Amino acid sequence: MRHFLTLRDYSKEEILEIIEVGLDIKARLKNGIYDKELENRTLAMIFEKSSTRTRVSFETGMYQLGGHALFLSSKDIQLGRGEPIKDTARVVSRMCDMVMIRTFGHDRLEEFADYSNVPVINGLTDLYHPVQLLADYMTLKELGKTENLKVAYVGDGNNMTHSWLMLASKLGFELRIATPKGYEVNAKVLEDALGFAKESGAEIIVTDDPKEAVKDVNVVTTDTWVSMGQEDEKERRLKDFEGFIVDEKLMSYAQKDAVFLHCLPAYRGYEVSENVFEAHADEIFTEAENRLHAQKGLMVWLSQQER
Repeated sequence: MRHFLTLRDYSKEEILEIIEVGLDIKARLKNGIYDKELENRTLAMIFEKSSTRTRVSFETGMYQLGGHALFLSSKDIQLGRGEPIKDTARVVSRMCDMVMIRTFGHDRLEEFADYSNVPVINGLTDLYHPVQLLADYMTLKELGKTENLKVAYVGDGNNMTHSWLMLASKLGFELRIATPKGYEVNAKVLEDALGFAKESGAEIIVTDDPKEAVKDVNVVTTDTWVSMGQEDEKERRLKDFEGFIVDEKLMSYAQKDAVFLHCLPAYRGYEVSENVFEAHADEIFTEAENRLHAQKGLMVWLSQQER
């Protein structure tokens, strides 16, 4: 049995295999073929953080695979009334075949996985968002951008940045990260990524200069500057992130045919300009759609590890 808590626990071969499973399922779906790999299986979806894409993609994906998904907000279950995480894990994992959790502290996810006897998937924590990176890389593969891949991440040193660090360091491509001073990536995550990079050949550059990060890359990506739970910091953050908006001027430093990705939701005028967002809308919404296909690939792959 395998959990999917962070890409750091997976090899290059396993990551690429999961994405290929997802691409195969997507291709068959486009031809009207519905795989029923998870028929009569149940996915428990525990949401301590709300979401659009995570809920729709996992619930739709489980249905298309022949299974059933249960939406469980923290208000709906005893976890929200103080039941120990380990008790909830032992109950839910005796009744369901797989669990997806979207929560705050990564330690909450890890504790749940420690006491679960079925696979646990990280739907997002404050530290990592690995399912999003499966969708992002799937999108880049479809767009033909994975050869000589150079990615610039501009913005906050958050869970998306950490997940890009894990993906780049495992797969061996170039990643440049530009964050304002005071918003750098987690030091331990960076240390781990640099260690993996020595094995994979990845080049990782960290700077506080967005232009330096974006120069000659073929992929530019960002995320909101004010994540869920940081609303009270909004005014200070908007001031601190001045100069980090991905606009037409910043994109001009990238390769002419560079792709722009955003995990959504996007706040125009803050981390990305309206013009850049709309110019790359097809890429962005293909990326959003690929949450469905990548996660179907992940759930099928995880179920195969149990056999």
